[in-house]
Amino acid sequence: MVSAYVRSGHFREAIDCFSQFLLTSGLRPDFYTFPPVLKACQNLVDGKRIHCQILKLGFEWDVFVAASLVHLYSRFGFVGIACRLFDEMPIRDVGSWNAMISGFCQNGNAADALDVLIEMRSDGVKMDRVTATSLLTACAQSGDILSGMLIHLYVIKHGLDFDLLICNALINMYSKFGSLGHARRIFDQMDIRDLVSWNSIIAAYEQNDDPMTALGLFYSMQLLGIQPDFLTLVSLASILAQLSDAAKSRSVHGFILRRDFFVQDVVIGNAVVDMYAKLGAIYSARTVFEGLPIKDVISWNTLITGYAQNGLASEAIEVYRMMQEYKEIIPNHGTWVSILPAYTSVGALQQGMKIHGRVIKNCLDLDVFVGTCLIDMYAKCGRLDDALLLFSQVPRKSAIPWNAVISSHGVHGHGEKALKLFKDMLDEGVKPDHVTFVSLLSACSHSGLVDEGQSYFHMMQEQYRIKPNLKHYGCMVDLLGRAGHLNKAYSFIDNMPVRPDASVWGALLGACRIHGNVDLGRIASERLFEVDSENVGYYVLLSNIYANSGKWEGVEKVRSLARNRGLSKTPGWSSIEVNNNVDVFYTANQSHPKCQEIYQKLSDLTAKMKSLGYVPDFSFVLQDVEDDEKEHILNSHSERLAIAFGLISTPPKTPIRIFKNLRVCGDCHNATKFISVITEREIIVRDSNRFHHFKDGACSCGDYW
Repeated sequence: MVSAYVRSGHFREAIDCFSQFLLTSGLRPDFYTFPPVLKACQNLVDGKRIHCQILKLGFEWDVFVAASLVHLYSRFGFVGIACRLFDEMPIRDVGSWNAMISGFCQNGNAADALDVLIEMRSDGVKMDRVTATSLLTACAQSGDILSGMLIHLYVIKHGLDFDLLICNALINMYSKFGSLGHARRIFDQMDIRDLVSWNSIIAAYEQNDDPMTALGLFYSMQLLGIQPDFLTLVSLASILAQLSDAAKSRSVHGFILRRDFFVQDVVIGNAVVDMYAKLGAIYSARTVFEGLPIKDVISWNTLITGYAQNGLASEAIEVYRMMQEYKEIIPNHGTWVSILPAYTSVGALQQGMKIHGRVIKNCLDLDVFVGTCLIDMYAKCGRLDDALLLFSQVPRKSAIPWNAVISSHGVHGHGEKALKLFKDMLDEGVKPDHVTFVSLLSACSHSGLVDEGQSYFHMMQEQYRIKPNLKHYGCMVDLLGRAGHLNKAYSFIDNMPVRPDASVWGALLGACRIHGNVDLGRIASERLFEVDSENVGYYVLLSNIYANSGKWEGVEKVRSLARNRGLSKTPGWSSIEVNNNVDVFYTANQSHPKCQEIYQKLSDLTAKMKSLGYVPDFSFVLQDVEDDEKEHILNSHSERLAIAFGLISTPPKTPIRIFKNLRVCGDCHNATKFISVITEREIIVRDSNRFHHFKDGACSCGDYW
């Protein structure tokens, strides 16, 4: 009866039945009784109570009971206790070894699982299908492709290569290694496929950025009459998000609601929240989140990430604060990876440092993903030395932390240092990926290293066989255009093997604005509006090109076009963190409590700047008004208001860190140099493109930006 309850998933009833057996039957349990009862335990309290019964009755060294105890403690994360029980077993069969290997795999200790295999082989015990399945999972977790392939070889030699369980594990393992060809070959050769097989191969393509093939496999599965389960739909939600297919995404959501899958498992709810967030439908993501019957820490992490990735950092921070009110929700490393980019985005260094403190307390500071987010946070908050110190402490066997530190030096304008770090990366035997080359090309672009950038673009393809994507092409256009090679950049776009997207044409348009090329700017904007007519930033760029050339009719024409399409300019703002509070200033802001003091400070600074030779550059005023009005407009720019507030709110000669959502104004760039001399301060400004470190009248960008 107990076994029947367990097989049908009625675990509470199984425990109750066992209790009745002890209290009312007058019979003594035997060693057949305990394995199913231990499997039924849904909490450690029940498990320990039954363990006591086993000790009282003297069944602790029965090989089946002991293996079940190893499973129990492993399931609840107490792998140390499980290991001690395993070591003390007088007799071990293959099931006992499988229990220990599986226990290590469940708890992410893949290396220990492989060590148990070595011990098992030395004891003369052969692997069976369960051993092989667990170990293939362990190899996938640890990224140990060599051991995985050796186990695959063992499986073939012993005639287990057509076993359903093993084939599913092999598909999963090869997909984790990115070897889709191997995974597909195994799937195609299977005589029998179950739902797990289909889920595994669909997930393989979905997780390796091939959503079209994954969707095709899902349709093939449907044609065979195989009904999807909630795991199929988890993959399908991600597939449709990758394809930006909003209509089919809503259909999947409707299917999930009709099947009541949200009640069955929180995983499916989290997947739908993630799907809507990746589609940019953050309101729908929030609505689904609010309606989830159960929310775990991953639910909160997913919503925080969704807001952060959609540029809504303040909302992400607010959700994190709400999460902290629920004491039963314990933040994990995924929480820190979610919230740190939000604090980075608004430049909340002090709040980010508090998270760093919590990370250290939870012993997660050496986690490669958390460590990389901290490196990024310190670098993008202007603390590059702290970022480098962290980089020296985190594991550097993968490209992830290297990409972060190379990118960080790039945005700070230290292109040569970024290239040196890339060389160090190769010397340490770390293989670069496509993100590495995006970081490298971007670093070359910010520092004017045209020849080096072109060399790395060819190296990526010829030496590392990495096919360029649109981000790489966009970086190359930016590299050439920013350096003034506008015709070469245009020719590069013409020869691209893929259709240029908005980022590519946007890079060319930005270069046209820097170098004042109205004709090419008009061509770039026409192509740009064909692929993205809804981004108001591109209209502003073209309008600026016309304004800088004094062509006010062109300015009005572009602005009218934007208005007719219902678009409005993104307001420029700058923020500064003082005493753990982030103050945000908009252009011509009059609402700040210290408004009068701020404008008085700016007036005093302007007078001193003019005595040192400062002359306002009215070309950066994009309105056709009188000169005195133009000077007032320049003096009211958000970055100047933030700098003035920083000067009156912080001790003398301490650094000031400003964050601006748009590109810093050229006249403000020049003015900040003068302010750094007058106040004897280092002023660090992060705009939408890069960092500017102003000190002693000079900027780290060397006026190349």
